[in-house]
Amino acid sequence: MGYAMNSKIEKLIKQFAKLPRVGNRAAQRIVLALLQTRDGRAENLASALLDATENVVPCAVCGCLTDKAAGACEFCRDSARANGQLCIVRDMGDVWVLEKSMVFHGRYHIIGGLLSGASGIMPDDLNIATLSTRIKNEKITEIIFALPNTVEGKTTQHYIMSVVGDAGVRFSELASGVPLGGDLDYIDDGTLSLAFGGRREL
Repeated sequence: MGYAMNSKIEKLIKQFAKLPRVGNRAAQRIVLALLQTRDGRAENLASALLDATENVVPCAVCGCLTDKAAGACEFCRDSARANGQLCIVRDMGDVWVLEKSMVFHGRYHIIGGLLSGASGIMPDDLNIATLSTRIKNEKITEIIFALPNTVEGKTTQHYIMSVVGDAGVRFSELASGVPLGGDLDYIDDGTLSLAFGGRREL
C-alpha cells in the first residue's frame, strides 16, 4: 500500500500550486520548508497574508494596490507624477517592474488583464471604462502602452485606442527590445530603459 499524504498538508500544497509559476514540486518544497522548520515563518506568513488580504485594495482611480486606509494610491497622490503621461499596464507586477527600472515618472492605469476571446475576457471585464474620465480630469496628453507583445496585448491596445481615440491624446508603445510574446518581468532593466526611452508614436 502506498503512502497516503496527510490531508491537511495535501490541501496546503494544492493551494500553493495554484499560484502563478508555482508547480506541484515547488509547492511541496515551500510547504515542507514552512512546516518542518518551526521558526515562526508559517505563522508570520499566515499573519502577513491575512493582514494584506484585509487591508490592501485596488486604488479606485488607477487600480494599483494600496492600503485601504490611504484611499488613493501613492502614484495618484503624488502631484509630481501629474505630468500628462499615463502608462497602461496589465497588472501590478508590471508597475513594480517599471518602478524598479526607474524609466517612467508619470501615472499608471492597470486594466487587470488582456482581451481574449478564447478565455472569454471581454472589455467589460477590464478596467477600461474609466480611462476617458481620467484623461479629462488629469489633463493626460500621452498614453503609453506597456502591454505584453502578444496578440492579446495588441488587440487590447487597439481596442483602448478606439475607445479614447477622440480625446486628443497621443499614443505610444515600447520600442524594440520587447520580444514577440514578451512580458515586462522577463526584460532586464537596461533593455526596458531603451524600449521605454525609444517608444514609438502610434
